[in-house]
Amino acid sequence: MPGVRRARHDPQGRLRVLHLLRPRGSLRVTQPPDSAFAAEWAETLIHGRRTVLPKRLAEPGPDAAQLQRILGAAAAAPDHHDLVPWRFVLVPASARAALGEAFATSLHERDALATPGQVEEARTKAFRSPVLMLAIARTGGGDPEISAAERLVSAGCAIQNMLLLASALGFGTSLTSGKALRSQGLRALFGMQPEEEALCFVSIGTIAGAKRARVRPAVDRYVSELKP
Repeated sequence: MPGVRRARHDPQGRLRVLHLLRPRGSLRVTQPPDSAFAAEWAETLIHGRRTVLPKRLAEPGPDAAQLQRILGAAAAAPDHHDLVPWRFVLVPASARAALGEAFATSLHERDALATPGQVEEARTKAFRSPVLMLAIARTGGGDPEISAAERLVSAGCAIQNMLLLASALGFGTSLTSGKALRSQGLRALFGMQPEEEALCFVSIGTIAGAKRARVRPAVDRYVSELKP
């Protein structure tokens, strides 16, 4: 009796993919047996990825081995001339308070009339999600033939690789940005160089709650054909 391929989301919104379902008593996970199955599995994973806000990401996060696999996925991103024009800085529990103060200071600098409640809200953003890291792109330096745009594309691919592998492992993920990324205090905290740009924070954890998935745009909305 042939196996049946199946992928689904569980009630918490986590993507669950069973590589191959076999008759009773012989369930096992296998390598994709053919290119058609591999394509189906990859398509399910890609379209199943969802953004889950950091406040809805709870413990447990990835363990040390899982986190290394997620970080390792970034290395598979396209990278012209092997510049590795991006880096990721993990924010452990011991550094969350310092990041929170950087958020609070940045808000004060932008808005001197910010209320204590708003300042505290900015500060608490540093304590959400079990895994938190800052994605940084190096848009200058090194090979002058590689443009800033090409480096940013490489960084985006590295980030997406990590999101997809984290999703495949059953975790929720999100990317967050904001004006604080451009503050001098945050740049100093992360030891950023003049040619570096903070892109976003990457959050990973167990999904504690998720909103209904948004409708994906149709292909014809973003694809056209050149007609000279």
